[in-house]
Amino acid sequence: MSIVYNSNIKSLPLLYQGKVRDNYIVDDKHLLMVTTDRLSAFDVILGEPIPHKGKVLNQMALFWFDLLKGIVPNHLTGINPSETVKDTELHLVRNRSVVVKKLKPILVEAVVRGYISGSGWKDYQSSGNICGIELPKGMKNSQKFEEPIFTPASKAEFGAHDENISFEKMQNLIGSDLANLIKQKSIELYTKARDFALTRGIIIADTKFEFGLDENDNLILMDEILTPDSSRFWTIDSYGLDINPPSFDKQFVRDWLESQPWNKVAPAPQLPKDIQERTAAKYQEAFLRITGRPVNI
Repeated sequence: MSIVYNSNIKSLPLLYQGKVRDNYIVDDKHLLMVTTDRLSAFDVILGEPIPHKGKVLNQMALFWFDLLKGIVPNHLTGINPSETVKDTELHLVRNRSVVVKKLKPILVEAVVRGYISGSGWKDYQSSGNICGIELPKGMKNSQKFEEPIFTPASKAEFGAHDENISFEKMQNLIGSDLANLIKQKSIELYTKARDFALTRGIIIADTKFEFGLDENDNLILMDEILTPDSSRFWTIDSYGLDINPPSFDKQFVRDWLESQPWNKVAPAPQLPKDIQERTAAKYQEAFLRITGRPVNI
């Protein structure tokens, strides 16, 4: 039942501590990825954990990796994380970690939007387009696109904001062939996931994927996929136009933070206990609705 804000595993070298994940070196080809209970919003790590959030994210990503494995290879190895750490550290990895292939990351986030919302809605209001894609006039907030659109973002340095970029800029950054392949696979992944989620009463409004290259330059899906941290989930029965439908992602925390006198620079306001608990409940409900079972705590 432990909450893990920092994993602090001593039996493996720490490679990198991200906003949510702590990555350790297992050997030359493998990493241990531990998903903590940290939460970031507006690219700032909050000081308070969301109970068991890391377990929700880890197990939900595993669910989607299995469902979507026929579209593109992923970074999973099947190695049991418990085999990589000391017995005294098992509680730090149980139900919240995976052993993955060590890859060369592609420093572009592959964002797919099926509905106009969030930063995409703000961009559309100001310019009539998202990432250089001209959109029909008169669209409403939360409206569904006729077809999903691909709106990449460049990954920023730690602590900075990711930047929406055009597909042409993505091509210039990583090459046209690789950019086109990522776009194609991202839309395929989103479309299959969207259709499945609809059978569970959930709308996936948008999501982001991250990819890397293996030693043979094969494209590999990595990091996390289709979790409440990387996606915007709405329920079908609460969906409507000209509103921001209630969501099962961290938008709940973002909305609370937006109501606070805060300039979105660290440190963030302290999350009240009830906000932590309600956010945790939302994450766990999203898992239950999508997978049909409770998360393993």
